[in-house]
Amino acid sequence: MAELKRILADAVEPALCLLPGQMDSDRARLMLLAIGLQESRFQHRRQIGGPARGFWQFERDGGVQGVLRHPATSRLAMTVCSRRGVAPAPDAVYRRLEYDDVLAAAFARLLLWTDPQPLPALGDVAAAWQYYLRTWRPGKPHRHTWGAMYAAALEAVQA
Repeated sequence: MAELKRILADAVEPALCLLPGQMDSDRARLMLLAIGLQESRFQHRRQIGGPARGFWQFERDGGVQGVLRHPATSRLAMTVCSRRGVAPAPDAVYRRLEYDDVLAAAFARLLLWTDPQPLPALGDVAAAWQYYLRTWRPGKPHRHTWGAMYAAALEAVQA
């Protein structure tokens, strides 16, 4: 729990401050924590045996490019990049995600923003899983770990 509170304070909340107010909610915090836990356990900044970077495991030609080019997020991504001192280019962002947790959290929130559906209600594990699958499109999804990750994230957000 303490680790998740630190992630909230040091990465998620500063990232949400870089974005419009309507992007900040407990639902967003919950999804960011649950997905970060699912993707990296907040332990791995480089994908084990793969190309993804950052706690939310973005690939250069996947999530990074998607956020930079999507009509709903491209302008916001440019602003985030400017405020984090990184060029708004796939290579530059991809390299920085590995050690800039605020940038990584902001890009993760922006990726969630590309889904036209509202974020799932707190406690709706199944809807959150579907939202994660749609937005992250994991190559090897592990449904058997999602429930525990989601529960830990929910506890941290509600504490």
